[in-house]
Amino acid sequence: MNLPTRRIVTGVDADGASIVVSDGPTPNMFGPAGSPYLINFWATRSTPADYTDPQDPAAGPIPLHPAPGGVTFRFFRIPPESDFAHLTDEQRRAGAKIYHDRVGAPEAYIPDGRHPGFHKTESVDFIVLLEGEVTLLLDKADVPMKPFDVVVQRGASHSWVNYGDTPALLMAVLVDAKPGR
Repeated sequence: MNLPTRRIVTGVDADGASIVVSDGPTPNMFGPAGSPYLINFWATRSTPADYTDPQDPAAGPIPLHPAPGGVTFRFFRIPPESDFAHLTDEQRRAGAKIYHDRVGAPEAYIPDGRHPGFHKTESVDFIVLLEGEVTLLLDKADVPMKPFDVVVQRGASHSWVNYGDTPALLMAVLVDAKPGR
């Protein structure tokens, strides 16, 4: 699946007129070339955000969590479960641990969760399923989702599972939050 990665960033010039600062693919993706798992479009490192900073906050490492006091806007993909059918549960959990290490969130991974992808972040996430189908797994619930369903994920342990035949594409805005229980 070709993912949309065009990002148009606006700004203000020295005369106060609105301008296009950049127009092109976002510089920050994580995962295999051509089919990344995470695509960051923008991030802020504080609230209120500094929109005059000339640095591209989406460039550089692609952390799972937003910065302290910050926000991250991204797309993410969930491959079908059939893509992992050749792996044992132990191999899947080892791969999930490596993934969480690479995105700077080893503490978020729950190795004994009810699914190999179980994790918990200290953020409030606004998530929209754009295409495909996915099931949100929680400790005590399975929630099947269809396109344009919205999840407000508030620091709960969870995993995403795609029982369909094609990758699912989701959009998320992650907001840093106070540590929970």
